[in-house]
Amino acid sequence: MNILNILRSGDIFLIAYVLLTRVFVLLCCMPIHECAHAYAAKKCGDDTAQMQGRLTINPFAHLDPFGAIMILLFGIGYANPVPVNPARLKHPRKNFALISFAGPLSNIVMACVLVVIYHIVALLPESNTAFLIVNFFSYAVQMNLVLAVFNLIPIPPLDGSKILSAILPDKIYFKLMKYDRYIMIGLMIILFTGILNTPISFLSEKLFEVIDFIPSLIFGAFNGTN
Repeated sequence: MNILNILRSGDIFLIAYVLLTRVFVLLCCMPIHECAHAYAAKKCGDDTAQMQGRLTINPFAHLDPFGAIMILLFGIGYANPVPVNPARLKHPRKNFALISFAGPLSNIVMACVLVVIYHIVALLPESNTAFLIVNFFSYAVQMNLVLAVFNLIPIPPLDGSKILSAILPDKIYFKLMKYDRYIMIGLMIILFTGILNTPISFLSEKLFEVIDFIPSLIFGAFNGTN
């Protein structure tokens, strides 16, 4: 959701609520995302990220100013990319793709954990506090899935572009990377217009249906016994 639309609503509660959940993404979800990249790199033989202090969930080790602004404004963005030295990888192309996929995968795993917490909290007696907590976890699940889908888009500087490097010939890939800064600016403009909202929302909702299938069955059965 574009922050301008939220501000236009004039709803102070909504503004504070959305900003709080986006700060949660910045300080919790994104650090875990980047730490996952660093951990995967180490497992593949490259400890560059670890040596630079990136194998951590400390948010200040991963924040990227531009990507952070994107998250606050649009709800989707990125952190400071984890450094990877392909020369240290056991199988460069394959490993690089796996390292890149580790970040979005961590968001999906977080969403799986959060959706279970969401269902547990939903069992609380109805109250204003319970309502706020339930909605917070619901939004946190959505944000993680949106980040996973968004980061898998195969354009720089997103993880999908790095996964693409395992498929495209080096010549074509490096030529594409020459324009990564311009592509990033174009991405910012596209996000501002909201063109990507519909496809990202559609894919994240389908992903939600998949990860929520079993928890819904379990907690639905539990509710049925009460």
